[in-house]
Amino acid sequence: MAKEKAIREIEDLPGIGETSAEKLKNAGINTLEKVAVLSPHELSEISGINVEAAKKAVAAAKAATHIEYETAASVSKRREELGKITTNSKNLDELIGGGVETNAITEVYGKFASGKTQIGFQLAVNVQRAKNKGGLDGNCLFIDTEGTFRPERITSMAEGSGLKADEVLERIIVVRAPTTDKQVLTAERADKLIEENNIKLIIVDSMMSLFRSEFIGRGSLGERQQKLNAHVHQLQKLADKYNLAVYITNQVMDNPGILFGDPTTPVGGNILAHAATTRLYIRKSKEEKRIVRLVDSPSMPDGECIIKISQKGVSD
Repeated sequence: MAKEKAIREIEDLPGIGETSAEKLKNAGINTLEKVAVLSPHELSEISGINVEAAKKAVAAAKAATHIEYETAASVSKRREELGKITTNSKNLDELIGGGVETNAITEVYGKFASGKTQIGFQLAVNVQRAKNKGGLDGNCLFIDTEGTFRPERITSMAEGSGLKADEVLERIIVVRAPTTDKQVLTAERADKLIEENNIKLIIVDSMMSLFRSEFIGRGSLGERQQKLNAHVHQLQKLADKYNLAVYITNQVMDNPGILFGDPTTPVGGNILAHAATTRLYIRKSKEEKRIVRLVDSPSMPDGECIIKISQKGVSD
């Protein structure tokens, strides 16, 4: 008796040939899970196969997919293995629960020259430290969408931390992304780069700059948000798969609906707001001081702290 073929890809489903699979993938249905949640009529319409064949394909997709369960205790134990990168400020570290966490996206938004990029530079240096010194003993992938990466700033921060600047610079991989396509593709094709270079931190500076410039007007808002949604979910997948940290900076706008208080609002809408695990708002104060407010965190209460950004880097 012939052994049934294991179903691992869409092409393995009964009734789905290369042509039908290609039609499904062009429609964004590229996993067994996505086929499993379709109705037979939907699958038939997209793939071109008849409804009876679609019923068998959907049933096979459901049988081939599995839901994994675990207890809260096992989740707690797994979270103990998460890494954290120090920001160089004890106050800021305490505010966000010990540092910038792996398996998560940390977003910092604020006005121009508020210090968002500077914190990113500091993290790019600190991730290279040993684990017992506030780092992850890893390297950094820096996706620069605004042309703001400055190696001389990294050098001054490295020297301020007592590290060899040339060695620190060698461990930061910079990708200049002039378009949203390049920005998105960098994340989508990052697996090999991460594995070969021990990447433990991905920085996107800034997340929304190119999306705002390329998708103008309400008519393009839907397309922009769909592309953004796929991008941030890809970043989260990388964070989960490789136990690395993701740090993104974000631009702001003034909300005319807020008549009293600070009208500063991050761009990106609900998609970016829900995607970020930890959300921080930074604003300038006197001289080198910055005020950082924790806006959202699943584990820490809202609060504020004051940090200092000087020639040597971030500090209390």
